[in-house]
Amino acid sequence: MIRHTVAFTLKNQKKSMEGLDFFTALKKLASIPGVQKFECLKQISRKNKFDFGLSMEFDNATLYEEYTNHPTHVYFVETYWLTEVDDFLEIDYEPLT
Repeated sequence: MIRHTVAFTLKNQKKSMEGLDFFTALKKLASIPGVQKFECLKQISRKNKFDFGLSMEFDNATLYEEYTNHPTHVYFVETYWLTEVDDFLEIDYEPLT
């Protein structure tokens, strides 16, 4: 199992929240084959600088790689992520054995 997580801030948070284009497009990632337990989150702690989070799971590395290269994901990154995200931290986890 791989848990893919990303914490991020937006360049223009107010605009993105009002238009919802970014988050509408983000939620479409949940429909990519192999994605499980998809969550789009609002960060509430004052212990870091990020405003939002994204979390999802994959059964294995092959499904995660297919997600990364899927046209829906590539389109989201090129159209929304690269233009609207100010900063992010991506962490991918595997369970300890």
